[in-house]
Amino acid sequence: MGAQQREYRQRSRSVQSTKKITRAMELIAASRVVKARQRVAQTTPYANAITRAVSAVASYADVEHPLTTERETVRRAGVLIITSDRGLAGAYSGNVLKRSEQLRELLVEDEGKEMVPYLTGRKAEGYFKFRGRSFEQSWSGFSDAPTFELAREIAQRLTADFVAGSENGGVDEIHVVSTRFITMVTQEVQVVRLLPLEVVEDEAPEQAEDIYPLYEFEPDGPQVLDALLPKYVTSRIWNALLQASASELAARQRAMKSATDNAEELIKTYTRLANQARQAEITQEISEIVGGASALADAK
Repeated sequence: MGAQQREYRQRSRSVQSTKKITRAMELIAASRVVKARQRVAQTTPYANAITRAVSAVASYADVEHPLTTERETVRRAGVLIITSDRGLAGAYSGNVLKRSEQLRELLVEDEGKEMVPYLTGRKAEGYFKFRGRSFEQSWSGFSDAPTFELAREIAQRLTADFVAGSENGGVDEIHVVSTRFITMVTQEVQVVRLLPLEVVEDEAPEQAEDIYPLYEFEPDGPQVLDALLPKYVTSRIWNALLQASASELAARQRAMKSATDNAEELIKTYTRLANQARQAEITQEISEIVGGASALADAK
């Protein structure tokens, strides 16, 4: 009985230590997610606005540009997969990787294209390395606090590979698999085709004033597109990284809160079992004393 008490108390102390860690991680994630949500709210209108501007230029300029023209034959499809650097965030990275596998089946098996992965986050790197799969390039160490410089670096690499095309070792189209932050409870994995240019709006325009205005281009359409499209790609990737960061922190906060609640339930269970073992030990000792006293009385 004494051994059982020690075991239950030892387990209770171990769970209490784990609870302190999960509680601390929950509070850290809760403090960081506020700033992450603010950054998402600040950048999303700009990303949507520049998308509309580029779409209008591409629609009314009536020019062919490498970043807006569909390739006649698409052989290689680049896929940017945005995951986290750390775990303890529930199914956040797992959902992104699962969605990327679905996209891979669509591109490779159904459409006969070659998938060229570009990875962000150590979870994606570990996933591909464990399965012995190759990838074009990876970036890591920033998932919960991305920087604009890194987003620009990723955008430059993707744009350069797209302009090169599959004939020169590049790609013919680029997709992004990331998590869209909706609320603290809801995050949605999405797949967006980034290049060639595809209009991505949260809501379809319903009013006449939402129709693209007519533009006059100075000096001309191609030069305007040359200036706008790199900014478009960078802003889209920057917004995707911020959305993923906020989603990761929200998922980690929920996961750590669930772990803390589970730890509290385990502590209660082990405390109750330890008390039961102690009561059983006391009952056994009383029984032994009473039995010994009865035996002595009978002997007299």
